[in-house]
Amino acid sequence: MDSIDCAKHKIREIIAGSRVPEDPPHAENTLKWLFRLEPKADPALQIAALAHDIERAVEARKVRREDFNEYNAFKAAHARNGAAILRAILDRCGVSKSVADEACRLVTLHEVGGDPRSDLLKNADSISFFEVNMPLYYQREGWEETRRRCSWGYRRLSVRMKKIARSITYDDQALTRLLKEAIQQACPKD
Repeated sequence: MDSIDCAKHKIREIIAGSRVPEDPPHAENTLKWLFRLEPKADPALQIAALAHDIERAVEARKVRREDFNEYNAFKAAHARNGAAILRAILDRCGVSKSVADEACRLVTLHEVGGDPRSDLLKNADSISFFEVNMPLYYQREGWEETRRRCSWGYRRLSVRMKKIARSITYDDQALTRLLKEAIQQACPKD
C-alpha cells in the first residue's frame, strides 16, 4: 500500500469510529462532490475531503461547541484541530511533505475557503451537509438549530452551489420546508 492509500485507509478507519452517525457517509460524499467539482483533484485535495471533519471522530481531542461564545470561532478551532490530527496520520503513513502540508492547509481552511483550492473543499463540504448530514442533524438538534446551521452553511456556498442547494429535496417534506426556510432567512433575494 502506498503512502496516499495508507492515509486514506487510516482516515476512513478513524472516521468509521465516530459517534456522529453521518460522519462516515459525509466524508465519502464530500470526496464525491470534490470529484464532481474538480474531476482531476490531486491527492492533497482528496485527503482533505475525506479528513476535513476527522476531529469529530477523536473523542479525546474533539472541540466542544459549548466552549466557544461564537460559532465561527468554534468552526476555526475544529478545522485547526482536524489539521493537527491529520498531520500525525500523514506523517505515520510517510506522505510527502508537500502533499501533507497542502492537505493540512486545506483542512485548516475548509470552513472559510479563501483561495480556489480551499473554496473547492468548502463547497464540497457545504453541499454534502445538505445532501447527507441535514436529516440526522435535525433529529439531534431540532428545527431552530437546524435552520440556523443551514442558513450559515448556505451563506458560505458559491453561487453555483447555492443553485444546487436550492434544488435539494427530501422524502420528508418538513425537511424540504426547513431547508427552503433557512435559505430564505440566509439570503432573502435567492
